[in-house]
Amino acid sequence: MQTKPIRIGCCSAFWGDSTEAAVQLVNADIDYLVADFLAEITMGIFAAKRVRRGGQPGCDYVELFVNDILPDILPIVAKKGIKVVTNAGALDPTACKAAIESLLEKLQLNHIKVAAVVGDDLLHGQTTSDLASVQESYANTLLPFSPLSTTKHDLASDKMPVDNQTILSLNAYLGGSGIAVALDQGAQIVVTGRTVDSAIVVGPLLHEFKWQPQDPRYHDLLASASLAGHVIECGGHATGGNFTDWRQVAQSDHGGYANLGYPIAEFQENGEFIVTKPEKTGGLVSTMTVSEQILYETMDPARYIMPEVIVDLRQVRLLQVGKDRVRVTGAKGLPPTPWLKCCGIYIDTWQASGDLYLAGEEAKEKALTIGQAIQDRCASIFRRRGLEDFSAFRIEAIGGESLFGPHATSHQPREILLRLVARHPNPSALAIFAREINPMVTSGAPGTGFYGLPQVMPSMVHFPALIPKSHVQTKVLVGKDNQASQTAWLPWDEALSFGHVQPSSHAIPEYKHDGHTPLVKVKLIHVALARSGDKGDVSNIGVIARDLRYLPFIKRSITEEAVGAFMRHHCHGPVQRYELPGLNAFNFVLTHSLGGGGITSMIVDRQGKAFAQLILSGLYVELPASLVPQDPAKL
Repeated sequence: MQTKPIRIGCCSAFWGDSTEAAVQLVNADIDYLVADFLAEITMGIFAAKRVRRGGQPGCDYVELFVNDILPDILPIVAKKGIKVVTNAGALDPTACKAAIESLLEKLQLNHIKVAAVVGDDLLHGQTTSDLASVQESYANTLLPFSPLSTTKHDLASDKMPVDNQTILSLNAYLGGSGIAVALDQGAQIVVTGRTVDSAIVVGPLLHEFKWQPQDPRYHDLLASASLAGHVIECGGHATGGNFTDWRQVAQSDHGGYANLGYPIAEFQENGEFIVTKPEKTGGLVSTMTVSEQILYETMDPARYIMPEVIVDLRQVRLLQVGKDRVRVTGAKGLPPTPWLKCCGIYIDTWQASGDLYLAGEEAKEKALTIGQAIQDRCASIFRRRGLEDFSAFRIEAIGGESLFGPHATSHQPREILLRLVARHPNPSALAIFAREINPMVTSGAPGTGFYGLPQVMPSMVHFPALIPKSHVQTKVLVGKDNQASQTAWLPWDEALSFGHVQPSSHAIPEYKHDGHTPLVKVKLIHVALARSGDKGDVSNIGVIARDLRYLPFIKRSITEEAVGAFMRHHCHGPVQRYELPGLNAFNFVLTHSLGGGGITSMIVDRQGKAFAQLILSGLYVELPASLVPQDPAKL
């Protein structure tokens, strides 16, 4: 029986995170180093690279991990016996495994065993396919994914490809069981393809604690492990990165942002864990930084769907137990669904974007005028050449509060970055658009300068889907001889009882105004913190009360209708509000709000990273005068 906590540090939130984080963490006292590199955008990038090669050999894994991160840390990893788990395998975990083994041989560290977890690639190595072929391969069982319902799969679902649209990649989100099997078989480094982000933590904990399905705590333990993975998989997000009260982080001891500490989860066998960071690093681990990350990229908090468990986050509670140490308890688990979520990428049309900068008086007006002139000029050229008009065209004056839409203030910025994005079914038309941007430097408004040349690219679209687990087999390849084994899915909820959510044991009360007490409008940011994230074409905004006393008033003022109306220039689907009483928080899910999702969106904030800031600075809460904060929030 494992008695001491297992310490897991995460050094990467995405492909492009700081390579120095791994060095920081392996020099701390950790048992596992984990790294998350894959996002919906990342899978699209790899899929596009593979198609552009036209079947020629190439690299479909995260070379950054093999070439830049591992060489710095492998001597320490070998000396301390630290285990490493990562999804750097991307579209080709087997090739990533081989590259790591080659590196180990060069460093004379041949005793370190490497494993690959495969089985997520539903196209089985094909470069392209189409929906009809995929459905035929899987007995027409591929379903759309709903961000609002676990059983009504069409409800507010993202667009699925039609039969004439090329699917570049389709990967199932595997769980942590395959990672656990690899570790059980002696692997010290485990690479995977597409898994749920939390799997890189769940796998090590399954291996260490040997939890068994017959244990009545089993699903609660898996839920807690999944939550620990969710908290730390985004790296610095849990330790002050992207935190609403940013000055607390910037001015923190030991360097602030310049030396931000990356997160460590100290996990106990009973499912409790503490979030912390290495000593003498910048950043902040508080109940609020952890709360923001718990809400990040979640949908219904009562049904946070994982391959091995359904996590109920509603009664999760946090306690500050020391400087930069937060204890997390209260996650509950239910048996999983019969499906796995999938990440698919297809080609829709062609897209190009270009930029100019403008400065001086009336910069915003000049930028919008120039943008419209380029669109009109291209339309004229298209007519002369017998081409149809743009299928979509977007003009953004960045620096002029373009994200705020109708809520932009009337101030007059004196410098603007003009961003133009165009779509067209014919790449030749977009080549004309690309050529007509820079002439405005000499033919347009004063103060216009070059910024960059646009590139014409296929417009790739991410689509989430569901596939029955019975069609997906997780395989583990261990050691240089690729000793293979398979992992079986544990029983799922055949009755689909997860479709009926039990009411939370504690509900957030709503303030009932008596009609007499004067109420004062206070900007939301002074009574709450918030963080936003993306899942496909869906954005979520988690809102956390700064004080329990504010919670009923936030519930009364910040409704689904209020958020939907304020965000109507972005959100074109229903808005759903969920409650998390344990965190004194609400989660708003905004469907069809990102212009198709991260890899295809035409808006500058294609992943909704700033959406929380929009409502924090633009919405108001009505409070009795006695509760109005004496000082504005110290951001």
